[in-house]
Amino acid sequence: MAELEIIGLPISTYVRAVRIAALEKGVTYTLVPAAPHSEPVNRISPAGRIPVMRHGDVELAESRAIAGYIDTVFDGPKLFPADPVEAAKAEQWISLTNTVLDPLFIRRYLFAYIFPKSENGALDRAAIDTAVEEMRPLFQAVDTALAATGYFAGSAPGFADWNLFTMLHYLRQMPESGEMLNASPNLLALHDRLAARESAKATLPPPPQEAASA
Repeated sequence: MAELEIIGLPISTYVRAVRIAALEKGVTYTLVPAAPHSEPVNRISPAGRIPVMRHGDVELAESRAIAGYIDTVFDGPKLFPADPVEAAKAEQWISLTNTVLDPLFIRRYLFAYIFPKSENGALDRAAIDTAVEEMRPLFQAVDTALAATGYFAGSAPGFADWNLFTMLHYLRQMPESGEMLNASPNLLALHDRLAARESAKATLPPPPQEAASA
């Protein structure tokens, strides 16, 4: 079978999520470093976003599509539930993570720390504080969703869990989000369980501060 190539930067939460997906399936892959909107990325992604994937003649963009392909084509533990109700729950949380949590937790909050927008490089405390207040109820909602089984869908880790875990890795290192995570027992337990897995250890990204110079 052709070699699986995952194209993107190791600091990206979405790149890490699909790398973890491959490792959880027992799939060997090659990481091809490439920035968003670079030539190899633009060739596959209409939006120039990472990750993109190449597997023989198959080229795909978007992390959900890539993870679904890996789950279907390769043997190994399933990343998406077969049960229709549990599958719907997984898709619900993948969508919420990508469209609600990521824009707030990463683009607004985390990036306000690592990419200060002021001319002198000072933090925009007003922007951070506003984001923090919007984050609190979402942390509570996610923690509640995990109360039943410890996972978003089913009783084993799946792509919905990994999709958020890669963001939690960075959020745990920031002051306010770190406090919120520590105050969310179900979410913290999920983070710690997943962080202990070999797939997480093998894809550990550089510190968030390095993203500022990447």
